[in-house]
Amino acid sequence: MASNQGNEQGKAAGSSQKASDASSPKGMSKRGFAAMNEEQQREIASKGGQAAHQKGTAHEFDSEEARRAGQKGGEAVSRNREHMAEIGRKGGESRQSAQRASASTGQQAKAGRQGAKGGGDKG
Repeated sequence: MASNQGNEQGKAAGSSQKASDASSPKGMSKRGFAAMNEEQQREIASKGGQAAHQKGTAHEFDSEEARRAGQKGGEAVSRNREHMAEIGRKGGESRQSAQRASASTGQQAKAGRQGAKGGGDKG
């Protein structure tokens, strides 16, 4: 019975310690998976995915489920009005630059044809 009380006290001390960790400064050093560089994390995660597929427990999207997930993500992104406005501006800029490029190409071709006609008279 005394050992149970000791365990309960240890648990209580452990939980209060975790709470104090949360309020500690952000300068804490990372440990474990978080301390690894991105390449190492990807390698380990990839092994986990491969193991799940071999075991048969990996989740695979069917086309309908993938469509719903994409739609859900699109809805979430579209709620960010600032982001959507930025996308629209980029699209407009891209369209304008494409129109300008095709217009200048057309003018250069026209000028080239006129130069070829004039060149024949000089000879």
